[in-house]
Amino acid sequence: MANTRMSLDIKEYPDTEAQQNRVLTLEEWQDKWVTGHTAFHQEQGNQLLKKNLDIFLKHESGLRVFFPLCGKAVEMKWFADRGHSVVGVEISELGIREFFKEQNLSYSEEPITEIPGATVFKSSSGNISLYCCSIFDLPRANIGKFDRIWDRGALVAINPGDRKRYTDVMLSLLEKGFQYLLSVLSYDPTKHAGPPFYVPDAEIKRLFGKLFCFINRSDIMENQVSDLHGLQPK
Repeated sequence: MANTRMSLDIKEYPDTEAQQNRVLTLEEWQDKWVTGHTAFHQEQGNQLLKKNLDIFLKHESGLRVFFPLCGKAVEMKWFADRGHSVVGVEISELGIREFFKEQNLSYSEEPITEIPGATVFKSSSGNISLYCCSIFDLPRANIGKFDRIWDRGALVAINPGDRKRYTDVMLSLLEKGFQYLLSVLSYDPTKHAGPPFYVPDAEIKRLFGKLFCFINRSDIMENQVSDLHGLQPK
């Protein structure tokens, strides 16, 4: 994957301690869906992903693509329509049901035997499977490895104290020759409690080590920047 950088000079904010003890429970995330506080959802899909889609897919076919904390991301339909197999995980059953409804997809649901109380929702076409459970319980379902991971709104939503645990799950899902796109936000963490949380470059390098390489950076709003990072095997 190309390792290029736009000429935008972005300030690194050293005061990351402001958010370190911030914790949201799974119930609070579920409540956001019930009350409609889902401003994190992008109805038109992520434009940075769209811009880098060919680089991300490398014109390959039949890929397995994973969406952590998927919500009702429309990008899942993009990949499925291109013939890829999509797997997502989301704690909100409402979010999953809204995805299938809004994309006009019929689906079935069945319990996940390895995870008590969890359910998997599968499109009738068979190429979209969404697991309704905690991301940290997901490895128990033995969902296999993935060629691509699209991480937009996931790492930045994870409680700061759980990032290493989250990264361990992500790394365990990577197939040989993987491509991992990670979208994060850059802003002054003393001015916003999060989520989304501020995850600086240094933190990404600490979590992912030698997998890290930089792809793109694009302004999205005043005093806030969206960063797109590419992770790949060295």
